[in-house]
Amino acid sequence: MIAAQEHFPRLTPAEYLEWEEQQEIRYEYIDGEIYAMTGGTLNHSEIGGNFYYMLKTHLRGGGCRVMNSDAKVQIAESNDYLYPDVSVTCDERDRSATKFITHPCLIVEVLSPSTKAYDRWEKFNLYRRSDVLQDYVLVDTDQIEIALYSKNDRNKWEIIRYVAGDLVELKSINLTFPIEQIFEGIVFNPELEN
Repeated sequence: MIAAQEHFPRLTPAEYLEWEEQQEIRYEYIDGEIYAMTGGTLNHSEIGGNFYYMLKTHLRGGGCRVMNSDAKVQIAESNDYLYPDVSVTCDERDRSATKFITHPCLIVEVLSPSTKAYDRWEKFNLYRRSDVLQDYVLVDTDQIEIALYSKNDRNKWEIIRYVAGDLVELKSINLTFPIEQIFEGIVFNPELEN
């Protein structure tokens, strides 16, 4: 999804949560600023749906919760709230949550041209504050490519790039899958190819 900043008065986290419940669209809240979440492309929607369906099928009956882009994530040790395209929590503390989750182990962002840099750096810097986050996945919409930020055994983040023909490994949920599974049904724009 694409975040667009509008000019809103600064709200406290409690005011934001109350105000957003009355809105017709979703808004992210970062450092007291409010950002409208706007729609993406068909590829964006289909890739997010493919990822959600694959994760939901894999984790069914196991105690984890798989959320789509309508689910809000509160950033650990902050009052920031974001809407990732897909998120997974297996944490007991999120089991009974009804408004937002706070302990995701996996977050997926489907990239848009206008948010690529933001998702790679600023958003990742927010998400990685979480002690339980293990995998942060960035999915390209213009080609078969996934960038996986994965926390290793030394608690350091590594970046792994996957392309056509690769098997993607998500250690956070014990899942390995062919990258093409996420891009099933996707029509790429030939003008964007090299």
